[in-house]
Amino acid sequence: MSSEKRAPLDRARVADTALRLLNEVGLDGLTLRAIARELDVKAPALYWHFKDKQALLDEMATEMYRRMVAGTTLHPADTWRERLLRTQRGLRAALLGYRDGAKVFSGSRFTGIDHASEMEANLRVLTGAGLSLAQAVDAGRTAHAYTLGFVTEEQGVRPLPGERREGYDVGERARRMAGFPLAAEAGALLFDDYDRQFEEGLALVVAGIGARYGIS
Repeated sequence: MSSEKRAPLDRARVADTALRLLNEVGLDGLTLRAIARELDVKAPALYWHFKDKQALLDEMATEMYRRMVAGTTLHPADTWRERLLRTQRGLRAALLGYRDGAKVFSGSRFTGIDHASEMEANLRVLTGAGLSLAQAVDAGRTAHAYTLGFVTEEQGVRPLPGERREGYDVGERARRMAGFPLAAEAGALLFDDYDRQFEEGLALVVAGIGARYGIS
């Protein structure tokens, strides 16, 4: 038996194993039974650490966040625009590292306060630019929701970088929709070049925040 299998079973080991298995089987295939099999334990052993699958997803999302911010440094001189752009680009990059990463992260509850330091720093940048706390929260939440929604859709087409889900052939789509020329042409804009799509959408969100609250 390997040293990996002899290691004590704890929340961190279960979450790490679940994240590795996620890339192989996706969220639908990520069952407690499959994780237990990967760990070479009986499924009931996992219930000592997680009462149900959602509790495990919460820990997985928290671990994803820890990995995302590990070794990164916030730039104290960031403008509010730079901070929103930087954090959302980092979030997208982190989510794309996992199959169904956005689905795991979305709606999950952090199991600790690892996020509090970055949240505090981001809110200080936003309020320092002249926003009220409520406006700063709304701005951050809107940018965050945009990124989660975008990556959810992106991973519906490209589950992992280099993969493409069957049924998203832009050329075939255009042929089937030939009677609707604008909609047909839009396929290349909707289902390709996700980096450009993300950046343009994020720019729209940030510009909208600036226009809404009158800050530059």
